[in-house]
Amino acid sequence: MSHCDGKSSWPELVGVSGKRAEAIIESENQSVNAKIVPEGSFVTADFRCDRVWVWVDKAENVKQVPRIG
Repeated sequence: MSHCDGKSSWPELVGVSGKRAEAIIESENQSVNAKIVPEGSFVTADFRCDRVWVWVDKAENVKQVPRIG
């Protein structure tokens, strides 16, 4: 896996709203763009240092640890 600058994972955001998580992630690492993704969706498998998938459940709360990728 590649080395990316700045914070790379946010375990403390599991359970919070996806929108809040998106804002926190982008404020803590300005190099990334957080993208909210409903659980079960298909996403591209390429690794990118400028992207964080924010997986949310039906209640739009973060379901798993957001991390760079």
